Amino acid sequence: MSGSLGRAAAALLRWGRGTGGGGLWGPGVRAAGSGASGGGSAEQLDALVKKDKVVVFLKGTPEQPQCGFSNAVVQILRLHGVRDYAAYNVLDDPELRQGIKDYSNWPTIPQVYLNGEFVGGCDILLQMHQNGDLVEELKKLGIHSALLDEKKDQDSK
Repeated sequence: MSGSLGRAAAALLRWGRGTGGGGLWGPGVRAAGSGASGGGSAEQLDALVKKDKVVVFLKGTPEQPQCGFSNAVVQILRLHGVRDYAAYNVLDDPELRQGIKDYSNWPTIPQVYLNGEFVGGCDILLQMHQNGDLVEELKKLGIHSALLDEKKDQDSK
């Protein structure tokens, strides 16, 4: 990782543990550490998943995922050009890690929420990406998938 990129990632991590603000990415990815969750109660988790259109609970951060499944979710979102989402690192908070599993009744991390609704983990998001459902779900949220632009570019050639 280059020096400036490493400093930017470190600054984002510091910001994510804070109490809010625009972050380095402007309206983009908001990484949140243990201070943001305040624990894993159902009420707190309900508020977290409904706070943003796209919410991801993962191992690590979008800039530095700590497992292959979390990395795959981040890459799928990047492919679609989804930059404005909240990401919560469950490795920073054991209560959050267990709480989100209980909340969703889903045993694994990562977990993806769209408009406050649980979508699933890596396997479900990958399937939605492959069959085109993710483009449609993003459209319902007012998010234009970058893959549509890519397809237009290919069709015009």
